Amino acid sequence: MRLHGWLAGGLALAVLAVAASFPAVSAPAPRTLVVGVGHDQTTLDPARGYEIVGGLVHKATYNTLVTLAPGDIGTIVPDLAERWRVTPDGKTYVFTLRRGVRFVSGNEVTAQDVKWSYDRVKGIRGNPSFLFDTIQAVEVRDARTVVIRLTQPDPALLAKMTFGAFAVLDSKTVEARGGVSGPDARERDQAQRWLDQNSAGTGPFILRRWVRESEVVVERNPSYWGGPPKLDRVIFRHLPQSATQKLALEAGDIDIALELNAEQARALAANPNVQIVRGPTTDLFFLLANRNPALSGGIMSNPKVVQAIRYAIDYEGIKQLAGGVGITPPTLVGVGFAGAWDESRAPRRDVARARQLLAEAGYPNGFEIELEYATKLGRSGVEMDLLAPKIQADLAEVGIRVRLKPGDLQTTLANYRAGNEAFGLWLWGADFPDINDRLAFLPNGIVGKRAGWTDERADDLIKSLRDQAMVETDPRRRAQIWDRIQAYLVENSPFVPLIQPVAQVALRRTVKGYVFNNQFRVQPFLLSKD
Repeated sequence: MRLHGWLAGGLALAVLAVAASFPAVSAPAPRTLVVGVGHDQTTLDPARGYEIVGGLVHKATYNTLVTLAPGDIGTIVPDLAERWRVTPDGKTYVFTLRRGVRFVSGNEVTAQDVKWSYDRVKGIRGNPSFLFDTIQAVEVRDARTVVIRLTQPDPALLAKMTFGAFAVLDSKTVEARGGVSGPDARERDQAQRWLDQNSAGTGPFILRRWVRESEVVVERNPSYWGGPPKLDRVIFRHLPQSATQKLALEAGDIDIALELNAEQARALAANPNVQIVRGPTTDLFFLLANRNPALSGGIMSNPKVVQAIRYAIDYEGIKQLAGGVGITPPTLVGVGFAGAWDESRAPRRDVARARQLLAEAGYPNGFEIELEYATKLGRSGVEMDLLAPKIQADLAEVGIRVRLKPGDLQTTLANYRAGNEAFGLWLWGADFPDINDRLAFLPNGIVGKRAGWTDERADDLIKSLRDQAMVETDPRRRAQIWDRIQAYLVENSPFVPLIQPVAQVALRRTVKGYVFNNQFRVQPFLLSKD
């Protein structure tokens, strides 16, 4: 406020004189939480982002219509929608929005923002857009009512809608920054650069900056509709090596380390300033053998070669790289989903069988092949830079001579996504907590295509099973279909599952309120710090 007349003169001088007689009082230190994690994101635009750390940032800065219960990835709860209903045919969902929710700009959230956000993802046709494939139309019934019409029943729709691509954006703000929604968004949308450094959501935090391979900083949204967060700032610091995270946590430079292995977690257990939280993950490390014969002269497209690799791998040795814990999944489905096979059906190493299969495939003396992977990338204590040499050594014992080809994440990721890798080592984190997440690995799925497993290179049986799994809503029949799919994958998949890690999250004891949720490894709104 302004000071007028004598307030601007004598009283002001008197106040200054009194103030000068007391020592200066510094502002309280901000309540900052620092999370150590290996960055993998290529963008923070929800319509384009498809990586793990980007999802953590989106959880802090945006809301979706529905979300997951804090500690239970199997329970869907309201978020921006206060309720919803589904028609008996499973093809229409009607959502009612909460009243009075506002974006960080102050604009009120409406059904039109939901439609605009979803149509933008569909129009951009980026990596996460396949999650919207069954959505035929998004309609606005009134300001608070959104109607989603599907082309066919989708038993995983609500689970998909917890993913960051379903974030609701402030359409007015993003349009002002070049955002475009609709069929021509791919060609016309110019908002990515702005969204990489700013957020246009309703979340408890606001994106302030992203410095690539350094840090992402989000700050408290004081007007958050769910109540103000207890933290002022959260920093996602790029620490790709688990050993570095451990040292940083012990020194107090970070508050949470997300990527420790079990051995490192055990070493920290005696530290009175640290607590360890363990939890199962749906993450999966796997080998990709491309079905496109042009990429390897037909070597990696031979199913018997893939089977030989499957038998050649030392799965117990891989567990030791993660500190002696982890799950060997029987198939790409991964353990833990409803309907998934358990670890008792996992493969076991059989070097003699691997050599026999190579001979049957026409390679009795083995062959040479290049293995591509992203260096300085890890998840839940498993690191590519340790895993790749282990794969090389295992395969050498059966005559497969592997040349390692490490590369920076962005270059290698682009090559993998383009389907240009003959033989690759990769990591998959579930986009949504439903077994249908693994449809991505079937023919013409987003990962299936990266392995050259197109409809043209797939038989009718797996395509039929895939199509049934897409629409079946009865839990018993879903389990039967997925049992048959997993039996097929064991014999015919172009992928070799390696390990499903167990998360070892280490926290400074000053961090309060932490709840493990594999889908959202850090949920900043729940946290406080002493």
